Amino acid sequence: MAQDVPRHELSDGTEMPALGFGTYQLTGEEGTRSIVSAIEVGHRLLDSAVNYQNEDAVGEAVRRSPVPREELWVTSKLPGRDHAYARALEAVEGSLRASGLEYLDLYLIHWPNPVEDLYVQAWRALVEARERGLVRSIGVSNFLPEHLDRIVGDTGVTPSVNQVELHPYFPQQEQRAKDAELGIRTESWSPLSRAKTLLGEPVIENIARKHGRTPAQVVLRWHHQLGAVPIPKASGPQRQRENLTVFDFSLSDEEVGEITALGRPDGRNRGQDPAVYQEF
Repeated sequence: MAQDVPRHELSDGTEMPALGFGTYQLTGEEGTRSIVSAIEVGHRLLDSAVNYQNEDAVGEAVRRSPVPREELWVTSKLPGRDHAYARALEAVEGSLRASGLEYLDLYLIHWPNPVEDLYVQAWRALVEARERGLVRSIGVSNFLPEHLDRIVGDTGVTPSVNQVELHPYFPQQEQRAKDAELGIRTESWSPLSRAKTLLGEPVIENIARKHGRTPAQVVLRWHHQLGAVPIPKASGPQRQRENLTVFDFSLSDEEVGEITALGRPDGRNRGQDPAVYQEF
């Protein structure tokens, strides 16, 4: 039985599912089958990117799925090599061609790439893409507070979403506070971090036993109670279903605090600091 996922209303009036499905490394026919499985068990948010090289698999899964297109929320992301205004518009059009979809629900700038300093151009292009109806909602990924302030200040348009690395080892309190101040919904990539290590943390295992849940479900519930939208990956239907079953229990404030306390100064998985990291 498919799980019912609540939705968050974004600042632009669109409604985004409160939990998504990460498609990184899901490519080709096998990837398409995994994505169809995810939709069938209840996932409605599909997270992709140009650089995942799987927009075609995502689009094919949408077409094969019994779920109406308008009930799905398909995301893709602009690579750093296409930040210049004209190239960014061409990239959005390329994503539509690759996926075979008439529109995308959310399009993000994948990384700010501050050395090239073209992300304001990229943002202007996404505003144009939304005005042309190519995408329903626009946002950013891995944008620090200073990057957000600049694009909002230069264009007057605020992103609806900021997708950032977020998990108990890197809880991002300051970034989440900035997003909230601007009315931006925070989305969590790598929500389970280094899963084998994180899910074996005694505090998480203890909370999971108390609630009769898996450690992964506890961590995904933690994201939800922070107001963030996690996008875990899972190739098989059992895990896909388990990841969705997080809306029928609650963590106490104390439990949320205990999980957040696992944060570390060096909590990033691969040290990808958006202030210096370059992605093309």
